[in-house]
Amino acid sequence: MSADTNKAVINRFVQEVINHRNLAAIDELVADDFAEQVPFPGQGPGPEGLQYVVRLFVDAFPDMKWSIEEQIAEGEKVVSRFTWTGTQRGEFLGLAPSGRKVTVWGIVIDVVRGGKLSASRILMDAAGLMQQLGAGPA
Repeated sequence: MSADTNKAVINRFVQEVINHRNLAAIDELVADDFAEQVPFPGQGPGPEGLQYVVRLFVDAFPDMKWSIEEQIAEGEKVVSRFTWTGTQRGEFLGLAPSGRKVTVWGIVIDVVRGGKLSASRILMDAAGLMQQLGAGPA
């Protein structure tokens, strides 16, 4: 598949699954043997593990929106620099809802094979997120 086609898969995942909360699209967009290279706490393998993480975030930040700021693709790999925003309305990693608005940056390296997301490695400003939620030093 072309780099542009692989970028389109990732963009569709962000729009449909994350921004429009269509978790059923995971079945169509994510490979059965999906592997998260740096799993989130509690994340299991495969599409179910990815769905768990997406649900964790959208339950805690129901107005969460992702935007891809920059994207580079070569071969099977798609690298996306993103920003997401949201307001903590639900529990998140043991933190009670704070009502705080957050803006979080990150980079994700995805692998797309056969038109499906096969592997992912996300690097996100977790320390900044926790600070914005009041759970870390200012």
